[in-house]
Amino acid sequence: MTELFIEIFCEEIPARMQERAGADLSKALTDGLKKAGLTVEGVQSLTGPRRLVYRADVPMKSPDISDERKGPRVGAPEQALAGFMKAAGLSDISEAEIREDKKGEFYIAKIEKSGRATADIVKELLPAVMTNFPWPKSMKSGAASFRWVRPLQSLICLLGGDVVDMEIGGIKTGRVTAGHRRHGKGPFTVTGFADYRAQLEGQKAGQGHVMLDAQARKDKILSDAQKLCMDAGLELVDDMGLLNEVAGLAEYPNVILGDMDPSFLELPGEVIRLSMRTHQKYFAVRDPKTGHLAPHFVVVANQEAPDGGVAIAKGNSKVLSARLADAQFFQSEDAKMKLEDYYEKLGTVVFHKKLGSIKDKAERVASLARELAPKVGADADAAAQAAKLAKCDLVTNMVIEFTSLEGQIGRLMYEKEGGDKDIALAIEQHYKPKGPSDEVPTNPVAVAVALADKLDTLIGFWAIDEKPTGSKDPFALRRAALGVVRIILENRVRLDLIEDIDMIIASVILGIIIYSSENKKNGITDKEIADARGLDVKIVSEVMERLDDAKIYTEKALNPKKNNSDSGPIFPIDEENCNNLLAFIRDRLKVYLREKGLRHDIIDAILAQGGNDLLDIVNRITALQSFIDTADGANLMAGYKRAANILKAEAKKAKASGETLPEGAPERPAQAEAAALYDALMSASPAIESAIKDENYAEAMQNLAKLRTPIDEFFDHVTVISDDTAVMKNNLRLLLLIRDTARKIADFEAIQS
Repeated sequence: MTELFIEIFCEEIPARMQERAGADLSKALTDGLKKAGLTVEGVQSLTGPRRLVYRADVPMKSPDISDERKGPRVGAPEQALAGFMKAAGLSDISEAEIREDKKGEFYIAKIEKSGRATADIVKELLPAVMTNFPWPKSMKSGAASFRWVRPLQSLICLLGGDVVDMEIGGIKTGRVTAGHRRHGKGPFTVTGFADYRAQLEGQKAGQGHVMLDAQARKDKILSDAQKLCMDAGLELVDDMGLLNEVAGLAEYPNVILGDMDPSFLELPGEVIRLSMRTHQKYFAVRDPKTGHLAPHFVVVANQEAPDGGVAIAKGNSKVLSARLADAQFFQSEDAKMKLEDYYEKLGTVVFHKKLGSIKDKAERVASLARELAPKVGADADAAAQAAKLAKCDLVTNMVIEFTSLEGQIGRLMYEKEGGDKDIALAIEQHYKPKGPSDEVPTNPVAVAVALADKLDTLIGFWAIDEKPTGSKDPFALRRAALGVVRIILENRVRLDLIEDIDMIIASVILGIIIYSSENKKNGITDKEIADARGLDVKIVSEVMERLDDAKIYTEKALNPKKNNSDSGPIFPIDEENCNNLLAFIRDRLKVYLREKGLRHDIIDAILAQGGNDLLDIVNRITALQSFIDTADGANLMAGYKRAANILKAEAKKAKASGETLPEGAPERPAQAEAAALYDALMSASPAIESAIKDENYAEAMQNLAKLRTPIDEFFDHVTVISDDTAVMKNNLRLLLLIRDTARKIADFEAIQS
């Protein structure tokens, strides 16, 4: 075995891309070498701001191959022989041996292939990997057709210490690299990985001053920052995301403690931390005695300052002060108005050209939150008020400048005004969850507003036919649907997606029409409204006639399913579109449950039974998986599968002869084992139905489990396909009853045994 060492050196790689790039390079090279027949050991991968490094032990050549390939029978058609010769690399069939077995003579091709030099393999592999590298973003570098994340500077490719000559992106391979831009620029000529690491990681004069290992950089930054804070009587505010980022920005990290004007602590802590983290890449620090932020920060410099970092700290303090001074100004300007005073200004910001402004959305969400409030145990007036205020901070100076603080700024402003604490919490949390790892709101008012906001988004975009297609989801509708699923399940909300969806659709679509009606008051025609909203003009005209001051929901508007078929639908979401939306939400439910460790086949088995109460569906899935994991469940599954297979076979036979399986209820058989199964089924079926009605799924499973022994005894002692036609038909009716009884709980045929 010999060492393969590769360094790809370029301009600064974005910090967020480095870790993934190192893993992708390592996998692509290792897989490619193995595919070429090489043994690969001792793989190491290093990443940094300007370099990707790969090192592995490989043989100098791939092994010789000696193999045999079996071909077609002697006398096989010419087409089969031609295909065999092509696959085996034969020019004539006479080059193959003829062997004989019990079925006759057949051709055998002996394939002898000499191994290839590893250097030749690498010459093909590395250019292919780099040319097709999966950077999220890249730019042209060197050769016209070559792209890399940033312009290439140099390439090292050594095999056993010797350069593997090739050219990629206009850069020829060699053994020269560069170190830290200031402390050890180089150049450095290396003979192998150990020499490379010794020269670049050395911190003496003439050495590289580069920490090659990303984890080592993280460890150094964290330990140095914690020690620096401890010595100053402070405490570092943990931020693993920022730690990962700054470790990808500095090759030679050095931690410095800086100061800021204490007057800035009057700003919300969220604003200070965001300014430090997002704009300046600083760590915040707190006073361990009070738990509040302290007027200091930690900055990571990519150099060792001769004055101990005094000048660097001072310069960074000036930059941060400018940022925070702007924030102070924005805060003082925003405070001149109450949060509710910004409500009308939301009308100047377009949510979507077919769904109106953010104010229009806020009105729809407020109406919907009022309807949902009783279902989640919230006060209806509080939910409606929270929904009205929830978006108001979007037009404040603070959120325009610090967009990620949407909701938080609104909460802080409302709290300063002495507002209700539940409404304040809902203002901040109604966006949640923003991702699969984000927390879910639990306060009832926040739950009502968060659900209303996401359902309004989903139904609104379904109404204007802007559904996700393939991997494209520009309006984050999958995230909204997953948010609905998580809020319902994690708060145990009982919401029927069929019964309640009419109310939700009516509220959302009517809100769109209400927005249109406001335009009409300004002299805009129904046709202009319809064109602007992407609706049929008849829909707009008909709903307009049924609106009283654009606020009263008529019976027909609230209950689209009661529409007279002669008059046509009022809303642009028909039954098919509605079912499509429900299926979309159920798909997010399946994703959520699989991530929770529930089996996909059991999920499908329950979903096949229908149902629109997500909490009820999950309770059924959980109970079924617990049951299937028991001995009774596994054995009952085997018995069910046996019954189902017999029924399938008999159904196929019956269809071939123009008949069907016997219908009707079975009679109590004469044979003891069959009679025992009949009695067990007669007892279990109503008990299962009763338990399901009471949503006692554990009891339903217990009653189903009682069938295990009778089913086993039945198949052990009863000849199902009896010579007596009447007995056989009655046995088949028993099997149908087994299937139908089990299906009261789930589609057991969807479960993989």
